[in-house]
Order: sequence, then structure tokens, then C-alpha cells
Amino acid sequence: MKKTIRDYDLNNKKVLIRVDFNVPMKDGKITDDTRVKASLPTIKYALDNDAKVILLSHLGRVKEESDKKKLSLKPVFELLSSLLEEKVYFVEETRGKKLEEAISKLNNKEVLVIENTRFEDYPNKLESTNNLELGKYWASLGDIFINDAFGTCHRAHASNVGIASNLPSGLGFLVEKEIKAFEPVLNNPKKPFTVILGGAKVVDKIPVIENLIDKADHILIGGGMAYTFLKAQNYEIGKSLVDLEHIEFCQNLLNKYPNKIILPVDSVNALEIAENAITHDKNVEDFMEEEIGLDIGTNTISEFKKYLEKSKTIVWNGPMGYAEYEVFSKGTKAICETLKKVQATKIIGGGDTISLVQKLGYNDENTHISTGGGASLELLSGKILPGIDAIDEKNIEK
Repeated sequence: MKKTIRDYDLNNKKVLIRVDFNVPMKDGKITDDTRVKASLPTIKYALDNDAKVILLSHLGRVKEESDKKKLSLKPVFELLSSLLEEKVYFVEETRGKKLEEAISKLNNKEVLVIENTRFEDYPNKLESTNNLELGKYWASLGDIFINDAFGTCHRAHASNVGIASNLPSGLGFLVEKEIKAFEPVLNNPKKPFTVILGGAKVVDKIPVIENLIDKADHILIGGGMAYTFLKAQNYEIGKSLVDLEHIEFCQNLLNKYPNKIILPVDSVNALEIAENAITHDKNVEDFMEEEIGLDIGTNTISEFKKYLEKSKTIVWNGPMGYAEYEVFSKGTKAICETLKKVQATKIIGGGDTISLVQKLGYNDENTHISTGGGASLELLSGKILPGIDAIDEKNIEK
């Protein structure tokens, strides 16, 4: 069992917390503050226990010098300042004398935000390749390291694994909550256990399917990936998205688990991907060559609901259609509405799924909505997450 922030005396300690402030931005303004607010319980706990709090996070991808101008964490710092009662400082550097001096002047119950850790990715990708020197340097700035950024736990970066390798470490409340939410699904799910998979590509979901196929009672397939499965059954799918490299995988899966894999029986089709597209519900055997399948149809929604209403454990990853457009969002909305009414252990994971269900107004206190798309996929695939693996065990002292 991993140590958590509760296992340390934080009084007068410099506590480095890796948070996930990778928020969506438009014209320099934050468009969704969910991730910032999700970090508050851990930050406030450290402050309440008289720590000097130093926050690290990435924002976007820094591939060239010009990216630094639009990917500064300053807007996040300003938001955080408005959310916390204590003093918050910001240093526009990731290392150096200015940063070190600011930390040395930090008082108990104060917060300092370090500039975007991905600034260290240009030109040599020091952050994302877990550069040993950079990890040691950041660790030298603090006394204790807490990882509370679930969204990056599937990556070995200098700001998580690098620091944890050089300091006493623990998990924050957000990461702890994520792990606890996934444990019953991965280890002993209540039956019936139904998995809903959508999104564009079959290849992205293969590890999840392989890990859960024997645990789950049914896997409902929607989204763009459904058309590859339909193609594997020799259906005409027109101009729909298809992953030709994985047709054989789909065929083998359908042959081995004919009663577990549940495919759409009808599809919302159009001639173009556009907000004002004219759509038609078509049975899967009635596709026209020029049509594109862009959502699950009415009969499929009814079929999927029957499985979900009987379920005691449900995992959902990936939208049911091209739900960015209202005209192709009916299937995703229907899954949202069904889940609200089902009494079950429910987990929604995946970046696209999360943003869509929030946009659609999904709100159910009995559902765990994961903050990490890639990390949740890796967990569901049965993989070890480096950012968690690097954290100290409760019975081990560094």
C-alpha cells in the first residue's frame, strides 16, 4: 500500500505537490477549471498542516520556443489565488536562482506555483524523458513530494517519477480517490459487469478489451470503432471510419466471444460530418456506399439500455458518436441519461468522454468521473502506472 499525504508531518516542511493544471485554454483564458478545483483538497490539507506548498504542473505540449508564450501557468496561478485564502506566488521559471530565492522566502501556509514543467521539454525534452538531473534538481527544492496528478501517472516524467525517486513521497487525495474507485472494477466487480467502449480507433481500446473481456459479462461497442467491428462481420459501412489493420482482431474476438461483444444494430448516417448534416437512422445491413456512420441509432440505444439497466458494475470509455456536433450526440446523451438511473458502481474514464459528459450536463454523485484519460485507460488495461509505482510504500523508508 502506498503512502499518502496523511503519513507525513508537514509542519514547516517544503512540500512539493505535482498537480494536474493541464486545463483547456482559449485566448489565454481557462475554459474549464475542473482540474484546478480537483486539486484543492490536497493543497488545503497541506496548508492546514502548516506546510510551505510548492506546486508543479505541465500545460499543453511545448515543441518550440513560441509555445511558451501561450502555455504559461500564470492564468492558472491567478485562478488559484482567487480560490485559496492563503497567499499564492508565481515564479516564471522552472529552475534557477530566482526560483530558489522565492522558495527560501516562503512562509508556512503559503503557496508557490512553478512555471509549466513542459518548458523543460524545449529543446531537449528533459521533463517528458524523466531527465535524472532535472528530477534531482526539483527534488532539492523540497522536503516531501506528493503526487496528486492522476492525469500524468501513466507517464514517467521528471516532475513525478524523477522527484519521487529522490524524496520521501506519498499520494494526494485525488490520486488516492482514483485508485480506490478503480480497485473494485479491476479486482472483484459486482455482476453483471458491463463495459461500454466508444471513440474512434479500435487500436486504442485493444489493451482494455484484452484485460476486461474475461471479467466483463458484456462489452457494448459504439463510436467510430464500432464500424470496424461491423466491417469484420462483412457489413457494408460506406465511408465510415474503419481500422483496416485490426479487422482480424475484431473477427477473432467476435468468434471467441459471440455473446459478450454487443454491436450496434442501427446507425445514425449522414453524407457529411457537419453540424447541420441531414441524418437518417439505418439498420446496419442497409448502409449506402456514400454514407458515413456517425452515432448509434435508436434501436441500438434501446438494446444497450437493457444491458445497462441490469448491471451492477459499469465502466464507460469513449463517446458513442461524433458527439462534438449536436446532431450526432443522441447516443452519448442516451447513455448519460441511462446511467443516471442505474444503481451500480459506475466509472466514466477517458479525456473525450469526460469533457463530453460534462458538456452534456451529466451530474451524478454516484458516478466516478476519472480526471485522467490516458491514465484511466492504462489502469483498465491492467498496466502499472509509473507515477504511482514510484511512490513510497507504507512500510518502506527512504
